[in-house]
Amino acid sequence: MLVTAYLLALLALLLAWPVPVALSRAQWPARSPFAAMVLWQSIALAGGLSMIGAMLVYGLSPLGDSLVAAVRRAVKVVLGNEAPNELHFWHLFALSAAALLSVHLVFTLLLTYARIASQRRRHRELLALLSSPSGALERTWVISHPAPVAYCLPGGSRSVTVLSDGLMETLAPEELDAVVSHERAHLTQRHHLLLWAFEAWRSALPWLPTTRLARQAVNSLVEMLADDVARRTARDDVLVRAIALVAVGGEPAGAAAAAGPGSVPAPSAAGAFDADGVDIAGRLSRLLTPRPPLGRGATALVLAASLLLIAVPTVLLIVPGLF
Repeated sequence: MLVTAYLLALLALLLAWPVPVALSRAQWPARSPFAAMVLWQSIALAGGLSMIGAMLVYGLSPLGDSLVAAVRRAVKVVLGNEAPNELHFWHLFALSAAALLSVHLVFTLLLTYARIASQRRRHRELLALLSSPSGALERTWVISHPAPVAYCLPGGSRSVTVLSDGLMETLAPEELDAVVSHERAHLTQRHHLLLWAFEAWRSALPWLPTTRLARQAVNSLVEMLADDVARRTARDDVLVRAIALVAVGGEPAGAAAAAGPGSVPAPSAAGAFDADGVDIAGRLSRLLTPRPPLGRGATALVLAASLLLIAVPTVLLIVPGLF
């Protein structure tokens, strides 16, 4: 059991610093954003499982030779109101830390969801007052604003795309179609759920390098995925012009905050990064000088590594007597 705890702690340490740092500096994710997205999710899940599992296994190690046996013994101790003489201070400390961290993660996830839902509700109420349905585009609302603005507001069957009249006046028809296709891709691919999960992870563990790097990477990857959808119907040069024109316009004040992490607002004019830290220059470079996507072998290798990351801590926790 102690060897298992140490292995889980080592895996948690690797997934908390060197692995996410190396992945954040890699160039290949732009060539295969889907595979990179799967890998980031695996790092987050495996890191959290390893962190909690290491403390849990260490805390229960005196009670059995496997986690299952130790849990059964712990249940008997609790139900029988026995004194756990095998457990010392550091074992109880590890168990308390594992329980607190688990509750903290779940509570932060729910709290983040409640905050996002409240922000979207207020945003939707403002849209009802300040915007009007587009007659030409389905499930699209138009706000009166001179700057070119485009973002989506998730909400299940009530999901909408929001455009400004400044955007519609600035962009050519084919550029406008590319922007609408991009924003609708965020909705159809449920990117807001990914952003919600990683935003909650960042809020729960702001001191952990993985959470900051993962949130920034996921924000960029969802934009690349939406760009790839738009590229199916629009030429790359058309999409580049649309992104560049929207990037110099920015979003209405407070739009991103009101929509919450699930929205994908237009970039701000503050520089090469938008309000969510997405590298606008990188997006444009990816379209201007496209590189071939990862081959099937390389993609399969990334997906296999992602699966392995989840499998290793799971096997270490549930297989009796492995170490």
